[in-house]
Amino acid sequence: MNPRLLAVAIVLMGCAGPASGQSGERARPLPPGYGSLSQNDLSLRMQNDELEIRFIPLSPRILPLLAKDAYQSFRSLLENNRRGIDSVAAQAGVAQPGLALVSFFGRRPDVRFDPQTLTLLVRNRIFRPLGLLPLTPRFTSQQLGVRDQVSAIYLYEEDIPVDDSFSLNYAALTSDDWQSKEQLLNRERARVSARSRGERPDSAR
Repeated sequence: MNPRLLAVAIVLMGCAGPASGQSGERARPLPPGYGSLSQNDLSLRMQNDELEIRFIPLSPRILPLLAKDAYQSFRSLLENNRRGIDSVAAQAGVAQPGLALVSFFGRRPDVRFDPQTLTLLVRNRIFRPLGLLPLTPRFTSQQLGVRDQVSAIYLYEEDIPVDDSFSLNYAALTSDDWQSKEQLLNRERARVSARSRGERPDSAR
């Protein structure tokens, strides 16, 4: 074979997907119904004197790690809002956006917040929200009272890198806590894989 054609063939083979034994477990979709994690296990939190922010990635790579009730709750959330998600994604020109559930909690009266300020930092690359789908009518007012809560589904240009470390940022607030969750997620992936092979669904921690 021509050396140049051989080089092209090797590159194409490398782009076809991971070889056997190279992250094969992560690449394979996880079945739902075998996880034991709670929403808090997947949640990142930041707060100051004015507000608290909770961020939950809605990635299909980690949602099956949730216990059955939590998984069904998020699945219903996505199904019930699929039309709105697709509409926002289409306006941004993205076919398969990354999704996250973001909630803002007021900690004092008359707190203003800017939803577009919430960004992800992944290996020195900043991910800004392409758009968002408010789940709470008052979300668009961008104002909170004491103990008020508003939520929205955030859309990003690609799936949130839940298999990697990333930072969550809002104004002067930063959370690097996702890195500390990786060990828990890897253990649960192994458990889910083992349970699914044994065909013994188990939502108990």
